[in-house]
Amino acid sequence: MRFVPATLTILAALAPLPALASSCAEQIGTIERRLDSAGAVQVTGLQAGHTLRTGSPRGVQAARLDAPSDPVLVSTPERVARAKTLLVRAADEDRRGDKRACENTMSEVKGMIGALP
Repeated sequence: MRFVPATLTILAALAPLPALASSCAEQIGTIERRLDSAGAVQVTGLQAGHTLRTGSPRGVQAARLDAPSDPVLVSTPERVARAKTLLVRAADEDRRGDKRACENTMSEVKGMIGALP
């Protein structure tokens, strides 16, 4: 009878674990949603093929009208376009399993999009 619990423990340890989303994949999803928000459209205009996402339970109810205190954080269409390019690179790094590179790219993406309204 002692072998049954030991066998179950070994089998449980060898069982495949469910695939979990990486923290980088979660960050990519979050930034993609931000770039499909009304604030991003306010900065870049409505692009062809763009889907506007609304109704986020965590989203702010109204855009801030004042400028960010740090001028580097001002969003521009060019910076948002560069951020979208970097998102593709981050997704590729995440698929390859290069967590450090993905996180570094995501830091760059966040700096590029700045403070969206």
